[in-house]
Amino acid sequence: MRHILSVDVEEYFQVEAFADQVPRNSWDRWPLRVEHNTQRLLELFDTTNTKATFFVLGWVANKLPGLVRAISNRGHELACHSYWHRCIYRLTPAEFREDTRMAKTAIEQAAGVRIRGYRAPSWSITNQSLWALDTLAEEGFEYDSSIYPIHHDVYGIPGAPPNPYVHHLDRSLSLHEFPPSTFRLGRFTLPAAGGGYLRLLPFSYTLWALRRIEATHGQNVVVYLHPWEIDVQQPRIAGRLRSRFRHYHGLETMETKLQKLLSLRRFHSFQEMIDTHHLRDSHDSSAFVNTHQALASLSSMGRPQ
Repeated sequence: MRHILSVDVEEYFQVEAFADQVPRNSWDRWPLRVEHNTQRLLELFDTTNTKATFFVLGWVANKLPGLVRAISNRGHELACHSYWHRCIYRLTPAEFREDTRMAKTAIEQAAGVRIRGYRAPSWSITNQSLWALDTLAEEGFEYDSSIYPIHHDVYGIPGAPPNPYVHHLDRSLSLHEFPPSTFRLGRFTLPAAGGGYLRLLPFSYTLWALRRIEATHGQNVVVYLHPWEIDVQQPRIAGRLRSRFRHYHGLETMETKLQKLLSLRRFHSFQEMIDTHHLRDSHDSSAFVNTHQALASLSSMGRPQ
């Protein structure tokens, strides 16, 4: 079975956990490491014949357009990860639209390609910001990968569908949704193989979760990570104990875990999987599940009044 690999291209100091310690007006004063770390990932993907989707921060695209072109030239998909890495539920609809347009323009101008996908910073399309889906469709995006169907202190929509589905929006617009992978264990929905969970938890857990999703649900696994997660030498930022643990624990073993994962399974970009119709859900043989009615109540709670 084919699976999906995605990379959120951002700097180590741009994560939400350190937003108070590193305000956005200070970003220019921090040493940049994302280019070197992303190049390391590109080399690893070359050796394992892996293609991925790179959700690029618009700020990074403006600073390092050559990196964006290098990603595209290696045959990977480019997609949008916002411009300023601000949680959507803290923005007004107008602010979100402006940020999204800036990011989309920066990425497309850097690489000369049209981008189709979006992923919110910190998975911040939640019950309070579902209105953002309409904006994404209006701005020409074809798919989103921002809704995490779990409980978490920063993000998540518990009870949201765990499989690919379609948002049917206003004015006959639609947007495909690809959630990061989760699985059920009793009453609980658990994350499978992404970012901090891949880095923080033993690799045996990741492999067990992947096999469980394949065997139980027969669905594609969506794996995600960040370039800074393979950077042991990144500068340390003073922050809360929980934030520092989440960010720095497991950096030493992340690259080895990723190498193992890529050697055991085939991974592709969202674009490849969409274009070749290899995406599937656990309910039927079609690529997407229509969940308009299921999300209607969530949407009504999340739209601005």
